[in-house]
Amino acid sequence: MIHAQFDPTARQLLAAAAVEAKTRKDLSWQQIADASGLSVAFTTAAVLGQHALPADAAEAVAGLLGLDADAALLLTTVPTRGSIPGAVPTDPTIYRFYEMLQVYGTTLKALVHEEFGDGIISAINFKLDVKKVADPEGGERAVITLDGKYLPTKPF
Repeated sequence: MIHAQFDPTARQLLAAAAVEAKTRKDLSWQQIADASGLSVAFTTAAVLGQHALPADAAEAVAGLLGLDADAALLLTTVPTRGSIPGAVPTDPTIYRFYEMLQVYGTTLKALVHEEFGDGIISAINFKLDVKKVADPEGGERAVITLDGKYLPTKPF
C-alpha cells in the first residue's frame, strides 16, 4: 500500500541523516543511484525528500547509507513536495535558477503555449539531466535538460 506524508519534518530529518551518511561514507549521488537502480536525478531528489522510492530501491539506498529499516520505509512514502521556502532563495546556486525563471519564465510560458496550446509541462512525468561540457570560449558550461510531459488543459 502507498502511504503519504503530510508533515515534511520526518523527510527533512531523513534527508539530513542521509546526506551526513553519504558524506561520511564518501559516496557520490551516482553511486547511490546505482544502488537504487534508478536515475541519479530521481534518486537524489528522493533522498532529499522530493520523491518516493520503490521498496527495493529504498532498501538498497538505506543499506548503502547504513540507515535502518524505518528510514527505508520512510523513503517509500509519498512526500510533501517543495524544497524551497516561500521567500527568495538565498543559496547562490538555487537563486540562479530562480533568477533564470524570473528572466525567462514568461518567455518559456509564451513559447510552450504557442507550440502546444493551453496546458502545463508535468514535473511528475518528468526527466532531468545535468551534464558538464567544455565551453568553446574556455571553461565549462552546464547543460540542464528538463523533459516533462505536456498536459493540455481540459475544459469541464
